[in-house]
Order: sequence, then C-alpha cells, then structure tokens
Amino acid sequence: MSIINSIRSQIAPIHPEGYPFIGGFALLSLILFWIWTPLGWLGTVMTLWCMYFFRDPVRVTPLREGLVVSPADGRVSKVGNFVPPRELGLSERPLPRVSIFMSVFDCHVNRTPVSGRIERIVYRKGLFLNADLDKASEDNERNAFLIATAGTRIGVVQIAGLIARRIVRFVHEGQSLAAGDRIGLIRFGSRVDVYLPEGTRPLVAEGQTALAGETVLADLSQPDPARSYRVG
Repeated sequence: MSIINSIRSQIAPIHPEGYPFIGGFALLSLILFWIWTPLGWLGTVMTLWCMYFFRDPVRVTPLREGLVVSPADGRVSKVGNFVPPRELGLSERPLPRVSIFMSVFDCHVNRTPVSGRIERIVYRKGLFLNADLDKASEDNERNAFLIATAGTRIGVVQIAGLIARRIVRFVHEGQSLAAGDRIGLIRFGSRVDVYLPEGTRPLVAEGQTALAGETVLADLSQPDPARSYRVG
C-alpha cells in the first residue's frame, strides 16, 4: 500500500477540461489497434501525452502583500517595457512586462499572480501566430484580466498560440482571489503576459523557467519581510 501511495503522490491530478480530449485519444487508440498494432501504440503514446498536458499539480504559493508570482509554467521569453493592450485600461505608456511562453510540454493551467479582485475581463478574437513572437501580443486571440491589488492594478493576458484554439477561463468579473488561485487554461501551446505597475523591477530574467503560483516575478513592496505560504 505504501508503494501505491508513493506512486500516487508522484502523479499530478488531471484537470477536468482534459477528460474529453483524453477519452478521444483513447478511443482513437483502440481503433488504431484494430487497424494496425503499431498505429495503436502510437495512439497510446498520444493519449499519455494528453494526460500529461492536462495535468494540474498542487503548488505552494508564497503569500505576502506585494509579491507577484508567475501565472504560468514555462520559459520567461521576454522581460522589458511594453504598452499594454488597450482593453486593460492600464496606461498608454510602456509598462514593465514579463512574458512566459508555454510549450506543449508545460502545464497549461494558469493562476492569478496576486491576491485581489478581478475588475475586468476582456476577450479578443485574433490570429494564431507563434505565441513567442512579439506581434502575438497584438494580433493573436487573447483574454485579458485586470486585477486590483493593494492599491494598484496588475494586467494578465492569456495569448493563444500556433496550435492553441481555445482559451478557457474559470473566474468572473468582481471575483476575489488569493494568489495562486486557478484562473484559466489555454489548450496546446501559448503565452501569458504580466503587466506590472510603472517603476516595478522584475525579479526574473529571460530564459528562466517559471512555475505557476510559485516563482516570484516581482516584489511591489520594500523591504522584504518574512513570507507565509499556502498550498493549493
């Protein structure tokens, strides 16, 4: 029994959004086995990959006013100053932005970077360019969140990628959240941008690997007191 429990502890739960896709791949695998066994094994590999893609692991989020944690798993692809999308209503001047690119092998469940209240959610239709490109911020399909926190506002933008064809959100306008709460999911390769208040210094570098709900992107307050944590 202890061995079984140990194995279970190493396997991340699957988000319910993935069940239809996993079931579809599993059914396809059975059909492919009937047609030709090697094709069936290929379908099995794809089914296992789909289970891996829709994983929703538990994360330990640092809790302290001013901390901004990563909303996504993936590679920090860009750190700099950029004009935020108009729908956020943040500023017409460039603001500090951290972009996180999610490959098809990263966990795609997104989390809120701060504790606060969602003031605005705006969905925009668009193209499906490679999410790692700069122009994807303006041209691609996206879903923007404006979150009020500790007297300021943070912008979070989910951007669909080359393969992604749907952005799913789990929250609504006016909802209050704790840092690390799940806010949505993007299917199959995408990017999340975080717009910080003017003058904020990001604490991550391009090329760094980020974990949603755990990696600290910025600290809006000084000095840095002791931190508390929550599991969720």
